[in-house]
Amino acid sequence: AMVKIQEGCDQVCSYCIVPKVRGRERSTPLDSLITQIKSLEDNGFREVVLTGTQLGTYGFDIPGDNLLSLLTTILEQTTVPRIRISSLQPQWINDDLLDLWRNPRLCPHFHIPLQSGSDSVLKRMRRRYTSEDFATTSQLIRSRIPDVSITTDVIAGFPGESHEEFQETYDLCKLIQFSDMHVFPYSKRPGTSAAYLVNHVNDTYKARRVEMLIELMKEFASLSREKHLNQTRQVLWESVRTLEGRRQWSGLTDTYQRVHANDNRNLINTITDTEILWHSNEHLWGQVH
Repeated sequence: AMVKIQEGCDQVCSYCIVPKVRGRERSTPLDSLITQIKSLEDNGFREVVLTGTQLGTYGFDIPGDNLLSLLTTILEQTTVPRIRISSLQPQWINDDLLDLWRNPRLCPHFHIPLQSGSDSVLKRMRRRYTSEDFATTSQLIRSRIPDVSITTDVIAGFPGESHEEFQETYDLCKLIQFSDMHVFPYSKRPGTSAAYLVNHVNDTYKARRVEMLIELMKEFASLSREKHLNQTRQVLWESVRTLEGRRQWSGLTDTYQRVHANDNRNLINTITDTEILWHSNEHLWGQVH
């Protein structure tokens, strides 16, 4: 279940239309969120994903509340087995927040949008972190949370992006070794300031840069799946199909990896310990305990 904890964005990145479409940031009151989550529990949901445009600034407009207090209260007042954070920027991640991940109900998966690994491009994008900030935060997360999965978004071919600036992005992605990357070619959005920047990258260069990042993503996504081999992970089973008289289940690990398993029991909407036996190009395969 998706639970929106806030709406809107005050950051105004140069390529993004969201602030104009969704307005200023505003947080959903904590009591309302707890009520929503308890209702979802009563209706059988086993995982809650906290969503929003700027999750890290949750509570700035509610005296005494912030993301840390929100997560603490959810852990104290609800029993839903899994809580996942949809997306966080690196400047909002610190030791106090990561301390909460000692509770296994918080999924060891962080989606942190990079967008670019070049400081000069990040400045033109009006992002509020540097490439060093991003690398340091990623290292901090991995030092605190065993077997954590870190995924990201990257934009290739932002206006004015030189070969050297793209190489900086490529090198940072290679250094961090994301478990998965969503790679997008830059597209001009009317009404954004980036649409008025000069030196737009031609489509041929953009396509090549996207291709290079996707190839890098495939390499490290495969390594991430390989690291799961012989581990026992908790899997939430979401769907099933029948092949040659056998049930083949599909679900997600706490680390946001897709798993398949053959099992004739009814596993729908259950969380089970599952031993990871092998992996294909895109998925893990396991045996349910």
